[in-house]
Amino acid sequence: MTPAFEKLQKHLKQLPGLGYRSAERIALNLLVERPERLPALVTALQEAAAAVRRCARCGNLAEGELCAICADGKRPAGVVCVVEQVPDVVAIERSGAFRGTYHVLHGKLSPMQGVNPEHLNVARLLARIEAGEISELILALSNDVEGEATCHYLVSRVPAGKVKITRIGFGLPSGGGVLYADSVTLKSALEGRRDYS
Repeated sequence: MTPAFEKLQKHLKQLPGLGYRSAERIALNLLVERPERLPALVTALQEAAAAVRRCARCGNLAEGELCAICADGKRPAGVVCVVEQVPDVVAIERSGAFRGTYHVLHGKLSPMQGVNPEHLNVARLLARIEAGEISELILALSNDVEGEATCHYLVSRVPAGKVKITRIGFGLPSGGGVLYADSVTLKSALEGRRDYS
């Protein structure tokens, strides 16, 4: 392969979810099999890089000051689901299970990896709470050590009685059986149980 091809493949491989073979297939497709697609892809990347930014309120993707969710007056703005990353917003929206607004932290606390509160979108969340914009926080962070630490940190920073704080339940996936679940999943499923009536 040529140096230019290898450079393209190297950059593609750095994208999440792409390994060596996937990057190679994409590079070959764009350069050899379907080169007519390349100019449109380059243009779309440049346009997105120029237009897309973080929502000034929640940190989601936006092309203006606010994202489409924050700008939607039909959603209860005071009920806020706190998530780690933008793909979490996409997943929850796809489920149709939540119609409030969001706050994207852009990560979770991980002191071992040098991720502290000042590296996350925490200050803006606390400012929203202080301004009285939020009546309920739904913490939808990962069910792991870093996710739990982030939840505990956020709860410790919210003045007592200022807002209602809840945590999403975790448990068995749909169609999954108890036999195949690990102990952490089973513990979360039992602790996150609700009334069955």
